[in-house]
Amino acid sequence: MFETIVIATDGSESVQRAVDVALDLSRRFDAAVHAISIVDTDEVESSPERLQEEMETALKETAEEALSDVRASTDLDVTTAVLVGRPAVEIREYADAHDADLVAMGTRGRHGENRFLLGSVAERVVRTCPMPVLTVRQLAEDETA
Repeated sequence: MFETIVIATDGSESVQRAVDVALDLSRRFDAAVHAISIVDTDEVESSPERLQEEMETALKETAEEALSDVRASTDLDVTTAVLVGRPAVEIREYADAHDADLVAMGTRGRHGENRFLLGSVAERVVRTCPMPVLTVRQLAEDETA
């Protein structure tokens, strides 16, 4: 059913459960795994001009760390990519370009504390992606999987 699964991650704790679920699905279906992390250009551009280069470098390093965490959490082969742009657009375009059968992502990432429902990136991906999108929420500390 699933041959290619794209996992979108920002490395936050709230996304880790989505990574775990997506990796489990990829094992069950023997699917290829692509993990991506996006450097949000809006975030870079909203910082003071003199700090934008440093901000972009720091965000790229954070993205690389997030992808490294995904690779370290599995024995599966994982194709990784750091993308630069608007997260929802980059996720959709990457999934489309790689013929993904499923996109998996958390419902709350680094900026989730200020978002309602799914969060703005997850919501946009769900609304615009031509393939199924699996959103996985982080469990509260008193909930079990």
